[in-house]
Order: sequence, then structure tokens, then C-alpha cells
Amino acid sequence: MKTLQLENTPKTPLVKLDSTTGKLIFQGRSIPEDAIGFYEGIMDWIVEYAKSPATKTVVEMRFEYFNTASSKCILDVLKKLESFQSDVFIEWYFEEDDEDMQEAGEDYHAIINLPFKIIETEEL
Repeated sequence: MKTLQLENTPKTPLVKLDSTTGKLIFQGRSIPEDAIGFYEGIMDWIVEYAKSPATKTVVEMRFEYFNTASSKCILDVLKKLESFQSDVFIEWYFEEDDEDMQEAGEDYHAIINLPFKIIETEEL
């Protein structure tokens, strides 16, 4: 299975989904005009990956900002990962003093039944 890599733009995050290492990275801003369209390819990749996932999958979420439409898509991604039959770990990073992004991580943690670390960092 190929790695899916989408370079970041002013409106979309960097996405690097690596089936070999089990590392799934989302980083940057997510404010695409068509959030469902943007995340559709990501969901397709995850559905394929779910058929033969790595023993351990680590999902690194490093969002600077995301809009409401993206928040729903991010939740859908996390729910799909929740259904895996392997170990999945979520690492939610937020910049120090970014209470909104910290709360978003806490909200997802309350909804998703996966090991979830919320990590404060100086800079994303």
C-alpha cells in the first residue's frame, strides 16, 4: 500500500499517512472550501489501511486551526480508526496558550475510545 502524502497549503494541512510505519500525520490549518471532498481521499486510504494495518498505529494531530466542517471530518477519521483491530494511539498536539485547540483535543478524547495523549508544545 502506498504512502499518502498531501503537501500543506494555506487552507489544507500536511497529511502523511504511512502504512509501513503506521504513522499518520496531520499538521497545519484545515479550512478547505470543500472539507468533505478534501477528507474523502484520506478516508478511502484509511479504509484500505484498515484491512491490513501496522501492529501499532500512531496518529499525530498537529492542527493550528480547523473550521467546523473540518472538525466533523476529523471526527469521522478518528471514528474510523476506532474500529481497527490493532493498537491505535492518538497524539493531539497544541501550542502553549492555545486553549481552543487544547479543548478540541479534550472533546475528541471524550468521544473517541482510543488511547489519547494531549501534548502541549512550544511550536507546531
